[in-house]
Amino acid sequence: MFLSKRYSIFIVSIVCLSQHVSASAIEQPSIAGSWVLESYKVEDQATHHFIPAMGEHPTGRVIFTQDHRINFVLTGDNRSKTATTDTEKAALLDSVIAYTGMWSLKENQWCTDVESAWNPKWVGTQQCREFHIHGNTLDVLTPWRQMPNWPGITRSIITFKKDI
Repeated sequence: MFLSKRYSIFIVSIVCLSQHVSASAIEQPSIAGSWVLESYKVEDQATHHFIPAMGEHPTGRVIFTQDHRINFVLTGDNRSKTATTDTEKAALLDSVIAYTGMWSLKENQWCTDVESAWNPKWVGTQQCREFHIHGNTLDVLTPWRQMPNWPGITRSIITFKKDI
């Protein structure tokens, strides 16, 4: 049976398009999922030195849900487990970064419309982060900015591993 030339071209176009979509999906790893903190560095813009803003062994996780919600938490090492005074409790705020909201992608950035955060100044803002995925590794670079937790203009360089 012979197919019309127009119908044959249509079928070939559909096959090529489906192969292109499948190849694109494979080449673009998904940011969705749960990622565990591997390393966290903070670079000072003035000196280009790295400062141990969250200590040598911070902990954390970022979770990107399929419905575009994000939960981001980083905590410094050696946080007091026995803080009782107002000063000690206030110091704990300097060793945590936490926020949640809705995330979207813009090229190699994820942007969060912050709904709730450890720092009220972030609520209602959009926070964007450059990212690159290499296998099960998520590398994140923040823009230069003034963080509420420490002085000076800094940027964070963060590495997460996919929690499989």
